[in-house]
Amino acid sequence: MYRPELFAGVDEVGRGPLAGAVVAAAVVLDPFRPMPGLKDSKRLSAKRRAELDLEIREHAIGFAIGRAEPREIDQLNILWASMRAMERAIEGLDMSLDHVMVDGNRIPDVPFPTDFLIKGDDRVGAIMAASILAKVARDKEMSQLDEQYPKYELALNKGYATEAHLAALQKYGPSPVHRLSFEPCRQRRLPF
Repeated sequence: MYRPELFAGVDEVGRGPLAGAVVAAAVVLDPFRPMPGLKDSKRLSAKRRAELDLEIREHAIGFAIGRAEPREIDQLNILWASMRAMERAIEGLDMSLDHVMVDGNRIPDVPFPTDFLIKGDDRVGAIMAASILAKVARDKEMSQLDEQYPKYELALNKGYATEAHLAALQKYGPSPVHRLSFEPCRQRRLPF
């Protein structure tokens, strides 16, 4: 009996923000059930991302989320923390894969044949799906963190260096979810 290749697409979000985790997703789509409407998460509205997130979770053969926390980012640097988040997402699939395709120009250390594809989130459905799951998961986390640390407006800025976020950092210093190795958080380190 024919078995199609088990192929995982992997992408991460949250490399640039000053706060929160870097989040990755790995997705194995069903080759017999194409998913129309997939795009890079940055090219979709929040509403459409949420709709597709539900569809992907319902119809994918497998999916998993991986993450690296702000302290790991500070210890490893953002590139290696992103690799760690991707490795965790792939491990979370808990299946033997024939191939892994990662968006970008580097590959994480995983025990499967792996390739990277620059702008893969514009070209490969499974990577697009991973981009969507990672973005929706990280945005939800930032909204939850906003409830704990409302001064920084994390639900609005998602941790990016907006004018209001920078002003809050200047006034209050960084919170425990800020990346202390990133400027301007580094300028205002506080013991936690």
